[in-house]
Amino acid sequence: MRETNTLNVTPSSLPTPHGGVLVNQFVDADAASFAHLPTLEIDERGYADLELIATGVYSPLRGFMNKADHASVVSRMRLENGIPWSVPITLGVSQEQAAQLSGLIALSHKGEIVGTLDISEKYSIDKHWEAREVYRTEDGEHPGVAALYAAGDVNLAGEIKLLKHSRGDFPEYHYTPEETRAKFLERGWKTIVAFQTRNPIHRAHEYLHKVALELVDGLFLNPLVGATKSDDVPAHVRMEAYEALLENYYPAARVLLGVYPAAMRYAGPREAVLHAISRRNYGCTHFIVGRDHAGVGSYYGTYDAQEIFNAYSKEELGIEILKFEHTFHCKTCGQLVSSRTCPHSSDHHLVLSGTKVRAMLREGKNLPGEFTRPEVAEVLRKAYAD
Repeated sequence: MRETNTLNVTPSSLPTPHGGVLVNQFVDADAASFAHLPTLEIDERGYADLELIATGVYSPLRGFMNKADHASVVSRMRLENGIPWSVPITLGVSQEQAAQLSGLIALSHKGEIVGTLDISEKYSIDKHWEAREVYRTEDGEHPGVAALYAAGDVNLAGEIKLLKHSRGDFPEYHYTPEETRAKFLERGWKTIVAFQTRNPIHRAHEYLHKVALELVDGLFLNPLVGATKSDDVPAHVRMEAYEALLENYYPAARVLLGVYPAAMRYAGPREAVLHAISRRNYGCTHFIVGRDHAGVGSYYGTYDAQEIFNAYSKEELGIEILKFEHTFHCKTCGQLVSSRTCPHSSDHHLVLSGTKVRAMLREGKNLPGEFTRPEVAEVLRKAYAD
């Protein structure tokens, strides 16, 4: 069995990985060699976290958090050693499971061994405290809080290894940080802006991308394709919409589409920080944060996800945050604007929420061209007509 724990990233214009080293927790070994170990089945979120740790997206983490790191992250948005981190990355199991597991165990997903966990600690947490601090609510209707409450009552901490990298449903777009960094360098990009989305791109998003492309060399369009709430647009539909948009309206030499295989936590401001750290590890120098980033419902203020970055210095976060105002189409201005550039009242503005868009699609209505490109609208219309 051959192990490699870190990747040597050669000096370049790209940012150093968070914590200084790009973690690599792959093991070149056959799953059968771990079949004798006690086995724990993990769900979609657990596998997503396993992969993100192993590939270095969550550098400097090498495994699921111990109690000290968990408490530090929840209370002060830093690992115990002081490195910025905003959301606990934990693996919860039932008390019965915890009592039966110790030392090195195998991790399986959908019945197949995909990795290992060397258990170093087992601990319980106050879930309501974590919910209040991380999600700013104890409301079980919040999808992230619901997932927290549904998880086992005991967290297993320890270093992980990944045996199998499935690359999910979009293998041609499923890159590791080592691979994105290589692609950025091959293209000669010295500055790269990342954009996170779990929704189809509309005209306001496109506007942000193109404003940012006036400032940097390349755009890394990095949609989240892990588990989301049931009423979000499915990942395969979103990916088809992205492809149609990029083919017709973006300069191919300046855009890279790659999936972000994380599960959505809907942690708003806290998740915005995690998303920024992840994109630094992918090799990006800039990250766009707009209105209600990673939010859900009315749990967070419109620009809370921008303000949270004031808790860190630019140097320790290692990626520059581009903060944009809410952008919309003004019928009187005849173009995309924001409150900074438009003098007209909301009566002049075309603003459609995600809920409204989904309702229009279910009703078979056409989306206005001022809101989205016709190619994207057609992809969405067909998906909701099926």
